[in-house]
Amino acid sequence: MKTRSSLAQSARLMERALPLMPGGVSSPVRAFRAVGAEPVFIDSARGSHLYDVDGNEYVDYIGSWGPMIAGHAHPNVVAAITHATAKGTSYGAPVAAEADLAEAILRRMPSLQMVRFVSSGTEATMSAIRLARAVTGRDVIVKFDGCYHGHSDSLLVAAGSGVLTLGQPDSPGVPAVLAALTVSVPYNDLDSVRAVFNSRPDEVACVIVEPVAGNMGVVAPAPGFLEGLREATREHGALLIFDEVMTGFRVAHGGAQELYGVQPDLTTLGKVIGGGLPVGAYGGPSEHMSLISPSGPVYQAGTLSGNPLAMAAGLATLELVSAPEAYEKLERASARIEEGLLAAAAEAGVRVTTGRVGSMLTLFFSDRPVRNYEDARACDTQKFARFHASMLEQGIYLPPSQFEGWFVSLAHTEEDVERTLQAARAALHSLT
Repeated sequence: MKTRSSLAQSARLMERALPLMPGGVSSPVRAFRAVGAEPVFIDSARGSHLYDVDGNEYVDYIGSWGPMIAGHAHPNVVAAITHATAKGTSYGAPVAAEADLAEAILRRMPSLQMVRFVSSGTEATMSAIRLARAVTGRDVIVKFDGCYHGHSDSLLVAAGSGVLTLGQPDSPGVPAVLAALTVSVPYNDLDSVRAVFNSRPDEVACVIVEPVAGNMGVVAPAPGFLEGLREATREHGALLIFDEVMTGFRVAHGGAQELYGVQPDLTTLGKVIGGGLPVGAYGGPSEHMSLISPSGPVYQAGTLSGNPLAMAAGLATLELVSAPEAYEKLERASARIEEGLLAAAAEAGVRVTTGRVGSMLTLFFSDRPVRNYEDARACDTQKFARFHASMLEQGIYLPPSQFEGWFVSLAHTEEDVERTLQAARAALHSLT
């Protein structure tokens, strides 16, 4: 592998991109501003590794922000896409692969009886909320501080991930009248949710939550939190929406709802179900989903929804994680990384904590557990930036933000894990 100093081509590409695209990128976190660096431009990927335009190789823990659970360019996924592409890339008409992927999803998630495909997670959550408002006849949304559900106007209130990374918890351009319909409360705080219902008992259409928060770093639900949400929404006639765009088929065979034994009313999906291609979906019981056009009056459409390439890639990816052994392998590798990071930090005398659920994890530079948005914001982002730079120098590609999760794939080998932990030991010692 070439040394990290050889990034001349990436620098030239960034200089070219800056006047063409805001920040030179197509999504904010990619700009590396949160870690005080310039982005690396990727040329190709295979398995657990990325290769940049300057020829450097990296062990990848972004995995396209979650979809690449089987690794990059898996032969089965590539073959499925290639086969679909040879027949045409888009028809604007129904294809058999939509039903194939829908059946695969419904088998895994008993709370879903019907599903509608869209082209992004943002579309999925936006559409699920519209449906919840139609079902209940109410307007108010309850979400959680630091949870990100896409960039639609109603949801950019105390969001996490990119807006948290850039220090913009609310976005200009969001009308005040829409923001007023969204109530954001602390994650893992049931009392706050109950207080909203008590003060606005007949106004709340839905509670939307990441069952495992992945946009303020990886934060697990406290014991009883999801169960409490289920109880409170039922009691007050509101719908419970699980945003499983990130966790769906990532943390367990049936997603977070299987892992925690809580069934929501509606579920949003993305990432893994597209195998790296643009995709989203939302679903729930037939009585709710039948309200969606053309079966019912709730309008939602999309030119590229159910795209045959995305359907083929998603189905191939789900088949690769269809056996319990796949999740057992992911758990072993992820646990080994978590344990190694904590041991290395203790050895170096650096105070850290971890958040991990299955193959999603974050190393927080904090001396206390991270349970919510406030805890996440208290982390030492400057120390994380130095850690990130050292890891990148050693060929380990981490999310360029303290507030993002790392993703482990089936392609990560024992050698990858050991190389990662060796780099982490050096990086953590460099902080003292």
